[in-house]
Parts: sequence; structure tokens; C-alpha cells
Amino acid sequence: MTLPNQPVTVTGLLSRAVALSGDAPAIHYGDQTVTFQALESASRRAAAGLAALGVGPADRVAFWLPNTPAYLVLYFACARLGAISVAINTRFRAAEVEDVLGRTGSKVVIMWPGFRRIDFPGLLESVDPAALERVEFAVLYGEAGEAARGVPGIPRAVPYDSLFDHGTHDADAAQASLGCNTFTTSGTSRAPKFVLHAHASVARHAADVAQDFGHHAPHTVVLQDLPLTGVFGFAGALAALAAGRPMVLTHAFDAERSIEMLRRHRVTHFDASDEMVDRLLRASGGEAHFAHVEFVGFAAFNSSLDDIVERAEQRGLCLVGLWGMSEMQALVARRDRDDPPLIRKRGGGRLVSARAEVRVRHPETGELCTEGVSGELEIRGPSMMSEYLDDAEATANTLTRDGFVRTGDLAALESGGAFHYLIRMGDVLRLGGYLVNPAEIEAEVLRHPSVSGAQVVAAPVAGADRPVSFVIPAEGARVDAAEIQAHCAARLAKYKVPVRVLTVSAFPVTDSPNGVKVQRAKLRQMALDALRDDGDTVA
Repeated sequence: MTLPNQPVTVTGLLSRAVALSGDAPAIHYGDQTVTFQALESASRRAAAGLAALGVGPADRVAFWLPNTPAYLVLYFACARLGAISVAINTRFRAAEVEDVLGRTGSKVVIMWPGFRRIDFPGLLESVDPAALERVEFAVLYGEAGEAARGVPGIPRAVPYDSLFDHGTHDADAAQASLGCNTFTTSGTSRAPKFVLHAHASVARHAADVAQDFGHHAPHTVVLQDLPLTGVFGFAGALAALAAGRPMVLTHAFDAERSIEMLRRHRVTHFDASDEMVDRLLRASGGEAHFAHVEFVGFAAFNSSLDDIVERAEQRGLCLVGLWGMSEMQALVARRDRDDPPLIRKRGGGRLVSARAEVRVRHPETGELCTEGVSGELEIRGPSMMSEYLDDAEATANTLTRDGFVRTGDLAALESGGAFHYLIRMGDVLRLGGYLVNPAEIEAEVLRHPSVSGAQVVAAPVAGADRPVSFVIPAEGARVDAAEIQAHCAARLAKYKVPVRVLTVSAFPVTDSPNGVKVQRAKLRQMALDALRDDGDTVA
């Protein structure tokens, strides 16, 4: 089903969904059902409440919030006001939130203070006050009668429900080229970059994914376990809305609950990481819970689960590999159901949008590569970013003169305009389903006074890739691994905390034309050896 005159704004996307589906369910959330009409109506009322608090065009609104219908209500409200939504992972802690709020200059932060018994306001107490200077108020969401309270460092805190006391905001400031979304991505230094997407890139990509993934079929139901604060989950949710089809929204992934949702709502489509699929297979206990599932897109984040496609197929789930990145959004390329398992488990695939283009460039010669020759992947299309927020230099380094994104991924072209993703060209880690720059963890380890040098690599621990830190002690100091882990745990998300801290006298290095380089491959092997031997000191 191809619809003419596809919308070029996020608010237009929602209005089109209302025209398509009206009073049909848009969101199933626990025992709550929200229709498309109710979602748009609530977003207009929330926009009036945010406008009354001073939110307007180009203001940045930080979403430190798990998946709830309120997330989407507020997202569309911000889009209507011309504001930019800034995504913050709910697993982020003080150091990460401090960086995002400070550098984006967010005017508002939205949070669920007691979500999973985490004291989100309390975490802000250890944030540098300078990072909160431009935050004027907090919007506090809650469930089951949770009471709103003050937030340290933020002048005003208002309950989410109070936003609906200001009538309806029917004016629409959205424009195709106006920024509306910012996602955090790993950079080449400690500080991440903030990828800005415009209304047109979000709306057009949602329509392309809905069309290509088959969401327009009348029986389609999409399970949305992935967090909306990540581009992976966000792209999937917007695609379901673009098709006017219902999504089953969960505030956090729980395999047993997801099995129940698959059965109760007769789910046909969902996206997941390989670890999530593995947990679903384990939780299903050998029973046939996947009878209605037609499409599962997956991203391979865990190197120890390279048999997940075959294992899923034995249980009736057909997994297809996906590729995406914050700069292009998720779900940009995919494999097909008719491909053999060996192909479906590969990252990359054919481009979802007919308007997208891909090429591979040799990293040393700069020449474009032919099929089968690996090099840096370059891609352009309607889903690409506008810029890195407030970072013209990084934008210029990433976008080519003819409008392609330099991805930093190593890939090889396949026949028919498809590509095979191989690996990141740098040493970015995949931890907990997220792309993490090791320099970010290293910087926190180096903050500890007993450490004079730090390197972080990933190694498989209990079936998942986890960070392992190598440290050189400061002169006269004794390194206490537990102390350093506790230090990191207070400042970083749990999945970034080193599972082991290994002391070395020096890092393995090699000379190169560009100077001395740390041999990260050797460090990874040393980490594997140390984990096997269960020792804390490495020769």
C-alpha cells in the first residue's frame, strides 16, 4: 500500500495516521489502550501546557524517560511547537546526564522519578550545577499515584498531568527542514556527538520502513520493547504509527512479559537485539508462542550469539539482519526472509528506501571499491541527519561534499545495491546493546587517583560482551579493583562499569607511520586470558 503525498513533518505523519485509523488502537500499554485520535488530541493539549511554560521553536527538551504513552504524547507536542527532543538513555547516570544536559542546553528535562526504584532527581545532585544552568523546569511523570517533588538544581518541577490544564494548541510550527530529534552517538574523543534529524528525515524514513517492512497489512501488530530514547526503538515506533497500525509498548524489556504480549495481542512484527531474542527463546520454554510472528529484525551486538538465527528458526522465528546508525536512523538496510540463514545473520543488506544510495571507499587510496572489496561505507538518503548539533567541524568531517555520510563502518558491496557490514573501523565497543566509545570509560577510570593510564576493551563474560579495564598504577599507588569499579558505578551506566580491572606495568604497543599505537587486539587477548585464569595482575 503506497500512499500519495507522504507527510514531511512529524505532526503531519500523526495526522495522516489519524486519517487512516482514527479511533483504532495506536498503543497498547499494559491494560491501557490509546487510539490514534486520542494520541493526537493529547499531544495538542500537552503542547498547550508546554507552551505555557515557555517552550517554543528550537528549544531543546530532554527525554530522560522510559517507554510510556506519555513519551509519544510529549514527543508530538514538542514537534508541534517546533522544539527539539533530546533523547537520554534511562540507564545513564550523573556523568552522562551532566554532559547531555550541559552541551545541548536543554530547557526542559522530562523524567519518571521512581522508575524501577531509581532516584532520578537524586542523581542530579551530583551533576555540575553549570550543566543545569539553562534547565528551567522538569516535567515529572508517574504512575500508581506517585507524588511529584522538587528536583535538585532545577527551578521548577511540574507534574505531567498539569500540562493538560491549558486548553489545546492547534497551531503547528513544524517544518520539513526544522530539527526535531537529537540522538547521542559515540565520538572519537570522550565526548559523544548529538545527531540532529529534521522533520522530513524522520517522517519520510518512518513511511519508508512501514512500506518495506509490510506494516500496512491490516492484521499488523508491532511489539515495541526497544527504548524510544534509542534510534533503534524510535524508528520502529514511528514506522508503526506511519502505517496506522497498533504497537504494544513496554516500559522495559522483560522476556516473560513480552512472551505474554506476543500471545495476547497476536503480534506480527518486532525488532530486537540478538540478546533479547536469546532471552525470548529461553523464556518460552519450548512452547509455541511465536505462531503469529511474521517478521523479526535483529541487530547482532553479542559476539557469543552467532548461532541465534539458526536457533530462532528452530522455534519458528525468522530473523533478518538489520543495519542502521544514529546519523542515518535505524532500519536503513535489512536482509530478506527468503535469504538463507547464513545471509540473514549478516549485518547490512539492501536499502529500505528506494531513494537511498550506498558506496564503499578504500580507506587508504580514496578510490571507490567494487563488489566484494572492503572499505569505508558511505551512504545517503532521505533518513540522513541534518548535522551534529552545535558542532560544525564534526559535521564537515562526516558529510562528504556530494552529501554522503561517512559511516566509519567497514563494509563490502554486494550485488543489487546491497552491502555486507563487517565491523566498525575504529574500536567502538558494543555493550548492553549500545555503541560505547572506550575513551568514555577510560576517562572515568583515569579520574581515580590510583591510576595513571587506562585502556578498555570488550570481552565475553557470561554470554555477553562486557568492558575490561587495563590500568597502570600511579607512582607509589596501589590499585584496588573494587574501588575503581565503585567509582565508575557512581558515574556511569551499569553496562559501562568494567567487569574486571587488570593492572599492568605498560600497555602493549607497536610503531606505525602515525606514531606509537596501543595494540588493542593484544589487550583483548590478554583480557580473555586473565578472565580464564581469574587473576588481577597481567605480566
